[in-house]
Amino acid sequence: MPATRTAAVLGLPDLAFVADGGALVREIEAYLATRPAPLHPAAPAVCVHGRAPVAWDLGLTRPQPTRLDRLRRRPPAPTPIDTATHLRLLSRYLTVHGWCQGRLWDEQGRRCLLGAQLAVLAAGYGTEATAMRARRFLMEQFTTQDPTIHSVDQWNDTEGRTAAQVHRQLDIAAARAHG
Repeated sequence: MPATRTAAVLGLPDLAFVADGGALVREIEAYLATRPAPLHPAAPAVCVHGRAPVAWDLGLTRPQPTRLDRLRRRPPAPTPIDTATHLRLLSRYLTVHGWCQGRLWDEQGRRCLLGAQLAVLAAGYGTEATAMRARRFLMEQFTTQDPTIHSVDQWNDTEGRTAAQVHRQLDIAAARAHG
């Protein structure tokens, strides 16, 4: 059915019928403004009995120790991953545990970029060489944007930096590393 015919059936002016999401939002906001304030505060987003764990490791197989590893009391060999996967794991880790500035990690368990890299390596994903390649990809991006940046940590700790910017840069670096 043509747009003008649909508009006529709905009793709308004879214009091309296009949905305007902004108008809908304004209408909902106006309606909510007329409603009385709730007597009880909104329910907490997290259940008081705990929360479901979120897998930050993209469902990868965790390294399993062999008999020889157990006999020699050494950690299992790391799961091999590429640089792009390492960068995606960093973003996922920071999403689940939180991001911080000025230190490797804080009391709440949040991490900076380097702290997240250490956590991903400690979990058994990738090697130091993988982490160094990831840092090189990030440094190339950061120095292209701002030549005064001399390290990933300096970029991470820049005043005014946001978690959204961190995730965006990790996504861009992962895409570059994949391609």
